[in-house]
Amino acid sequence: MKLEEIRREYLQNGLSKKDLDADPVQQFNLWLQNAIEAELVDPTAMSIATVDQNGQPSQRIVLLKHNDEKGFVFYTNLESQKAQDIDHNDKVSLHFSWLSLERQVRILGHAQKLSTLESFHYFSTRPKESQLAAWASQQSHPISSRELLEQQFARMKQKFFNKEIPLPSFWGGYRVEPHHFEFWQGRGHRLHDRLVYQKQDENQWKIMRLAP
Repeated sequence: MKLEEIRREYLQNGLSKKDLDADPVQQFNLWLQNAIEAELVDPTAMSIATVDQNGQPSQRIVLLKHNDEKGFVFYTNLESQKAQDIDHNDKVSLHFSWLSLERQVRILGHAQKLSTLESFHYFSTRPKESQLAAWASQQSHPISSRELLEQQFARMKQKFFNKEIPLPSFWGGYRVEPHHFEFWQGRGHRLHDRLVYQKQDENQWKIMRLAP
């Protein structure tokens, strides 16, 4: 089949400005809950886009671990490519894709590093194997083989056998403080609904509709 022949109509729902919550975080939470209740695979998965010091954009999937009025939280190796990009330019974009519901959410904001205490609180709740993996992997750095990674994991498992696993100094979290939300709902004939929240001040958001 030719790629240009792959298409479908989007006919599930519409999105009206009058139906939106005045608070974009509450509107996001409603859509996230819809995605969870629909039993979508990885409903908290989000693409985060960063830009390196040469102006090259990069995207990757991470998992949303917390969100509130302060922002959207994820965790990573602080020596990873995404962390290096954020150190250079803290402007990031988040993208949630719930295509079986014909919905997308795009969020623009600034990423700020969490405190060590906040990172520790989350790290301590992770499964032990995930804690060991954080110690074993030099994220984004070249390795010679899969076997080397597994050997390092085995060494960390032995090192921390029957011990509490401490928070690595090179591992932590970021909070993305949003200033722009776009809620996208698929509609027929490609006349999709796009409603945007643009932050005006601390507690005020302007809502507008964009052409699809």
